[in-house]
Amino acid sequence: MDEILIVGGGIGGLTLGLALHAARIPCRIFETAPEIRAVGVGINLLPHATKELAALGLEADLAKVAIATKDASFFNRFGQLIYQEPLGRAAGYDHPQFSIHRGDLQMVLLNAFKSRVGEDRILISHHCTGVEQDEAGVTLRFASGQSVRGRAAIACDGINSVIRKQFFPNEGEPRYSGVNMWRGVTRWKPILSGASMTRAGWLSHGKMVIYPIREADTNGLQLINWVAEIETPNYRRRDWNRAGSIDDFIGAFADWHFDWLDVPALIRAADSVLEFPMVDQDPLPRWSFGRVTLLGDAAHPMVPRGSNGAGQAILDTRAMTTALLADSDPVAAFAAYEKERLEKTTRIVLTNRTNPPDAILREVYQRTHDKPFKAIGDIISHDELVALSDSYKQIAGFSKEALRA
Repeated sequence: MDEILIVGGGIGGLTLGLALHAARIPCRIFETAPEIRAVGVGINLLPHATKELAALGLEADLAKVAIATKDASFFNRFGQLIYQEPLGRAAGYDHPQFSIHRGDLQMVLLNAFKSRVGEDRILISHHCTGVEQDEAGVTLRFASGQSVRGRAAIACDGINSVIRKQFFPNEGEPRYSGVNMWRGVTRWKPILSGASMTRAGWLSHGKMVIYPIREADTNGLQLINWVAEIETPNYRRRDWNRAGSIDDFIGAFADWHFDWLDVPALIRAADSVLEFPMVDQDPLPRWSFGRVTLLGDAAHPMVPRGSNGAGQAILDTRAMTTALLADSDPVAAFAAYEKERLEKTTRIVLTNRTNPPDAILREVYQRTHDKPFKAIGDIISHDELVALSDSYKQIAGFSKEALRA
């Protein structure tokens, strides 16, 4: 009865479980899937997120399976360099930026949770269908007919959260951005620095995001994550595991043969390709309802254009743990957590729609009218490029000044 019940065993749920355990707050995780597997493709953990994971003693384990990203490089669709800047420790941060396979991150978190908290504290095949509460606690209901009582409940069950829908039944489906994504991983020789986050092109004609997520193997090949993004009027409901067809999008990149990368060859050599729409939800007016609250994508799903979705879930866990340590009453703690995080994440959700880091590509695309340039300084000043990049860091909370405050 004294436990915090966590709905969902993804990145947010597992990180929250580890943080609560470190704070000596009892918890249990309930996961819908019959097995937690290493699925998905690549994601990035920015320094504000790795700072929190380091505080949980996970940095060394992450470093073994991730790439410590060194730089960000922006190109137009003709392969011309627009802007480059250092990232992570190379930029003077106290903590790294990690590019990592989502499955590897999931396994690091899962293994840590099992070893520290206990295998019996995470239950699979438990599909939550709803939550009830009274003055003494909460009751989670499951599709199996089972129910579990606890002190409070935190929904970490993603953009299609059952509990979010319970409190906002008329919200509707996720909001489509107008951009469809095809994602894949390819074993390839190192690109640029071998630890570069590369963005090229623009959404109207085709944009690519490319970065390595594992160190080179004995054949000198890295596992490279790539994302093809194209403005597309029609889409299908998001499914992280739906296979995509290369023929549906490779035409946009057919002539992307650069001296630093043959893009269509990279795409065609993929181990697998997944397809899903770039979606989010309008920010909610509140997350907390008495002894129940939302966290991560269940609270603030955002379009993945700032490498920041998982990071914001991880920051949520820190705010949540701090609030529960400050006030043992979960109603008061959840209200404090919401006050700390709702406005900040709302700004990021809205900024990701309009001015994320890849707005640099949009500016050059618009100013050049999608033509090659002779010199980037003729198109946009270095100071403007720096300002575009730094503005997002400030809003998303990972400027060096913010992390050292």
